[in-house]
Amino acid sequence: MSSRVVAILVVLLVILGGAALLYRHEEGGRRPDNAASLGRTLLKDLKASDIAAIRIVEPKATLTLQRKGERWVIAERGDFPADTGRVREFVLKAIGLKIGQSEPLGEKDRARLNLDASGTRVEFKAADGKDLGVFTVGRKYFKREVENPAKAIPDGRFVALPGEAGTAYLVGDALGQAAASSAEWIDRTAFQVEKVKTLEVRYPAGDGWRIERSGDNADWKLTGAKPGEKLDISRANAASYSLQLLELADVAAKDVAETGLDKPVLVDATTLEGLSYAIKIGKLVGENYYVSFTSSGTPKAEDKAAREKLLAQHVLLIPKSKLEDTLKPRAELLEKPSQKK
Repeated sequence: MSSRVVAILVVLLVILGGAALLYRHEEGGRRPDNAASLGRTLLKDLKASDIAAIRIVEPKATLTLQRKGERWVIAERGDFPADTGRVREFVLKAIGLKIGQSEPLGEKDRARLNLDASGTRVEFKAADGKDLGVFTVGRKYFKREVENPAKAIPDGRFVALPGEAGTAYLVGDALGQAAASSAEWIDRTAFQVEKVKTLEVRYPAGDGWRIERSGDNADWKLTGAKPGEKLDISRANAASYSLQLLELADVAAKDVAETGLDKPVLVDATTLEGLSYAIKIGKLVGENYYVSFTSSGTPKAEDKAAREKLLAQHVLLIPKSKLEDTLKPRAELLEKPSQKK
């Protein structure tokens, strides 16, 4: 290789090297001052084993989850059991939150991003009541414009830390569970009336109906059937079977007013196993009925007995869809007369 060619290559390397250094310098200048926070754990010192309570505060509601041994309860619902799996999932999500972006946060931005009093404050507390980790959950973040932000699934959430008033962080989790609604947290297992033997429904006006059967495979019979009336067996089956598919939508607060349980629909059921249930169905609120019940007899399964004893102490909210077949009027339990040609 000639000395001229070598000289040219050396010059090119110098030029390229200088360009690379310039590029690195310019890129370094473009990096934000808070780049060091990106990828950092939001609540770096939070440990699941230390958490004894979780307090979620919204502008118009507060909910407190408390750990009692191996289970979690909702303080505002008379220590009604929370869904332990959901609580653990939320704790693990909170511990694993990573900062994806950070921006300066002024007072106007704080209101715009719901990182002021309009946001949701989440507090993880130790057994002595001290805060282990606190953050505010703000507005949802979408990578693209959506038609209905209230219903769309966000790509992340704006959050803020109490000790860093001038900074807004973006995390890549929607944090949908950060809500002070007991319906989001309760254990939804309801009481279940299985293998019904007799079922009677009485309405406040005094009308109603009663069906019964002698055994598990026997046909249902309508008590007091009039001449020409014939019970629709499939509807009778649906009315009784629905009682073993009940689930909870929520548990009412102790101070709730106007449940309608002072003038309820009364549902009395006995089972082939010798259990009895007296169920009161009150006012329909939205898509849920207020419900209370008492039972007698002891279920064979100990966990079922314990659950029923607990549920009987509360006013429950049960979805309308789960009770529709049981609450049908008498006329809708009958076979329709065949139309004459």
